[in-house]
Amino acid sequence: MTGTVNTEKIGKLGFGYMRLPRINGEFDYKQINKMADDFLASGGTYFDAAYVYEGAEIAFRESVVKRHPRDSYTIATKLPIGMISDDMPAEKIFNTSLERLGVDYVDFYLLHGINSAGNTQAEEKGAWKFAADMKAQGKIRHVGFSFHGYCEDLDDILTKHPETEFVMLQINYFDWDREKMNARRLHEIGLKHNVPMVAMEPLFGGKLTSEDSPIADLLKNANKNASLASWALRFVAQLEGVFVTLSGMSTHEQVTDNINTFKDLQPLSADEMSTIDAAVKILRESPRVECTACDYCKDCPVNINIIGLINLYNDHKIHKTTTNLAGSYNFLTNNRGKAHECTACGVCETACPQDLPIIDTIAKVAKLFA
Repeated sequence: MTGTVNTEKIGKLGFGYMRLPRINGEFDYKQINKMADDFLASGGTYFDAAYVYEGAEIAFRESVVKRHPRDSYTIATKLPIGMISDDMPAEKIFNTSLERLGVDYVDFYLLHGINSAGNTQAEEKGAWKFAADMKAQGKIRHVGFSFHGYCEDLDDILTKHPETEFVMLQINYFDWDREKMNARRLHEIGLKHNVPMVAMEPLFGGKLTSEDSPIADLLKNANKNASLASWALRFVAQLEGVFVTLSGMSTHEQVTDNINTFKDLQPLSADEMSTIDAAVKILRESPRVECTACDYCKDCPVNINIIGLINLYNDHKIHKTTTNLAGSYNFLTNNRGKAHECTACGVCETACPQDLPIIDTIAKVAKLFA
């Protein structure tokens, strides 16, 4: 498989190896193997890992590569642009991924977490050229990138790099018409450039599957036989140009449910779309801390990522869940102040033009992730 992505050869459901089950900190291979086996047996082929997903590439080697023929699956992994340095060149990172995965080539290789600044880094560090060279050598089948930025940046990057064969975008019904993360516009830009799309976060990090969510009863009453996850997956999978809908599955039950959703995949009906619209309206109107991300609070004496933690708290408050939020918290506090380190000095609240209860909000985040 070289050149243009042959999307017909790839199952519509993708298996993300980011959130695999563990027992006492160790991968639960008995369950993981069953999950991978059932996924492959259902016709799924696309697995997603990354150099920076702890243990994911090795887990893929153990559960899939050692147990299934090479032509039965495709594997995507990612190059962390920020880690490239003289001591850690792209080639070393890539070869480490190949060794961990136990493969001779990668089907889909992504420049990881690209936005405007990230793309500038990728260009300056020669990441695009490196990926092209590896493709020429047959070690990469398809080159793309995962995107985390503003819509205009996506358009600019795809214009600058027409060699992009696929792109990974965050698309879900909650983000579809969201002001700062407009998934509809991202999708339109992908179509404009005629680049196949992998949809990540279709369940919004699992938050759209919360049984305690204010929309759970609405969706269940609309179809008692449909899982909360199925609504979100079907919304994304029906979109033109999306060839894989990626789900970071962490239990065998989730794999089974997702397989059933994709077994006889049907587009959402007009009535179902109206239900989705009603669900989004409920979520949009849910109480939250109305942060405008103006960044006046940036000069925190203990270097807390205030805007990031407020957004994290809002996700919890709106969706009534902490599902997968611990990873986001760890990311937001990596080399930054922890929520419990807030001294309540008041510098942030003095600077905030919205008079937000920042100290109280950070204290609530500290309790969530104590």
